[in-house]
Amino acid sequence: MKFNRFLSFAALAALALTGCSKDSDSASANSSKLEVRLTDAPGDFRSVTLDVRQVEVHLKDEAQADGWQFLSFTPQMVDILNYVNGKSALLVSTDFAPGDIKEIRLILGPNSTVTGNDGFVYDLKTPSGQSSGVKLKLDKVTLRPNETFQLLLDFDVAKSIKERGNWDKNKKKEERYILKPVIRLISQEIAGVLFGQVTPAAALPQILAIRSSLTPADTFSTFADASGAFRLQGLPSGTYRVEFYPTTTAPAGQPAYRSMTLTGKTVTNNQATDLQVTRLD
Repeated sequence: MKFNRFLSFAALAALALTGCSKDSDSASANSSKLEVRLTDAPGDFRSVTLDVRQVEVHLKDEAQADGWQFLSFTPQMVDILNYVNGKSALLVSTDFAPGDIKEIRLILGPNSTVTGNDGFVYDLKTPSGQSSGVKLKLDKVTLRPNETFQLLLDFDVAKSIKERGNWDKNKKKEERYILKPVIRLISQEIAGVLFGQVTPAAALPQILAIRSSLTPADTFSTFADASGAFRLQGLPSGTYRVEFYPTTTAPAGQPAYRSMTLTGKTVTNNQATDLQVTRLD
């Protein structure tokens, strides 16, 4: 038989996507979510820009060098003085296999700078001994399925930036400061929940919870089950926009299913927020 030869490209693509979706949904259902954020204790400078190149976590005992795992991260310049008084920069937000994490390592590049109160931009040199990165030990951190775990790196500017003892103000100003990062690690399980019901249940919508109080926004997703119930777990605290997208069409003669958006929904750690019933017809 030769009918396979005539199977359309679109159909093949649909089959492939269906398979990928099932695998992805299965993996997502069993995964944790890991966030790494950076905040700052203020210092007496106009700005402090860190050249953040890489973020890694260690999954085994410290003596095992092969235990390091890269996290999904785009190298970036972060002016940490923008993240004080409860604000924080989101470095990593990724699905992660449940289990223990022993250490986290922050790799900084050579282009970090500090702008002094004199308005001059100084290079921040990192000692060669710290070229392997800033390592921070974790105490009994276990990522559990369907929960979010947050690692907050509290960078102390005042203690981290030192003036060179032999610096000559009549020579290169760029060599005035040296960077010896002092970072306090705060770790916490995040267990906020959004739940509710959609009707008609036959719409089988995908549901996105978008943390609009964060820039850039962070997105979590799930699907309603056959009864129309849904539950999003492991959500960090914040204000969310919740979007509903039907994945089926209404039977002939019935009102069409439509997308819906709920705004201003608040999530609090260790509490469940009931969104009640959302109509999609």
